[in-house]
Amino acid sequence: MEPYFEEQDTVEEKEYFARCERRRRMRLERQRRQRRRRMVKRFLGLGALAAALITVVVIRIASRRPSTEDILPQIQEVQAPEETVGSEMADITVEESVEDEKNLSETEKESYYFTTASDLMDIYSEDVISTHAILVNESTDTVVASKGAKEKIYPASMTKVLTVLVAAEELTEEDLDDTFTMTLEITDYAYVNDCSSVGFLDGEKVTVRDLFYGTVLPSGGDAALGLATYIAGSQEAFVEKMNAKLEELGLGDSAHFTNCIGLFDENHYCTVYDMAVIMKAAIQNELCREVLSAHTYTTKATAEHPEGITISNWFLRKIEDKDTGGEVLCAKTGYVAQSKNCAVSYGTSVNGTPYICVTAGSTSGWRCIYDHVEIYNRYVPAEG
Repeated sequence: MEPYFEEQDTVEEKEYFARCERRRRMRLERQRRQRRRRMVKRFLGLGALAAALITVVVIRIASRRPSTEDILPQIQEVQAPEETVGSEMADITVEESVEDEKNLSETEKESYYFTTASDLMDIYSEDVISTHAILVNESTDTVVASKGAKEKIYPASMTKVLTVLVAAEELTEEDLDDTFTMTLEITDYAYVNDCSSVGFLDGEKVTVRDLFYGTVLPSGGDAALGLATYIAGSQEAFVEKMNAKLEELGLGDSAHFTNCIGLFDENHYCTVYDMAVIMKAAIQNELCREVLSAHTYTTKATAEHPEGITISNWFLRKIEDKDTGGEVLCAKTGYVAQSKNCAVSYGTSVNGTPYICVTAGSTSGWRCIYDHVEIYNRYVPAEG
């Protein structure tokens, strides 16, 4: 089998890989410069210290028992260059600190970049109905199987993985117990746009934690919009944060979102590759991983719902008794007519190797689940 890069990558994809390679080389060059600066700084420090010691020894030998008044000016003379060097070193340290932050930012972006396995498999099984799919070894950031992985799709409610990730990065643990008052504007927006809903009511005071679980488990449009409004004041302001996060993850060239729910929009798109990157970032966030792995959850009691609302992640509940050769731990589904049924899941093989699977273009919710089962079974490499 020929390498995936030669067979399937488009010109745009090659340009994308070239940009990644250029960024890698620039980072390495900056690191080399930093190492040189650190060496020079160490040599300057050691040289100044050695000069000071030699000077003091010479003075002592020459004058045998010199008074403090005799030595002090000479020591001050020796110390003066050290202060200058120290000042210059401080300036260098500040500059390096800024550069280190930039380099760290670039390194973080590139840590989400997936390479292609030399023996990459094409997903061609008749038992995989989805038109687009990708399977990534999350431990090595390697794409092991794919099908239209870099083609544009409409992510539908898989969008909410990014919604909870962006929100989680804005909050502390204490914030999760804060409350948010649902508004008629939010509940009407979810109703008018035919969104899945938790069932929160106008004026209901719900916890921020409940908004997180409500966004993922039943894919609640009311919860997602409430969460976005709590974080940024409006959906528009929150979407700006979402697109900034896409840029940070290195996906700005192939992904762009216009809402926090996943409603269809020509300008709301990504690829299954992009969604795998987003899922990787999400599972590395403790709160997101906790929410994405929950099978059921009951919201806190309110005046409107004295017993709370029990919600479920039906993908996880339906796939848990299927043989995937391991265990599916986290998942988020989606559906719009333009992309049909789609899902992103995170699971482990029988030996514990972590994988991310993303599919789009399946014909039903159940069929989407079986696509993931088939991909995990057929394309996860055999492990000794």
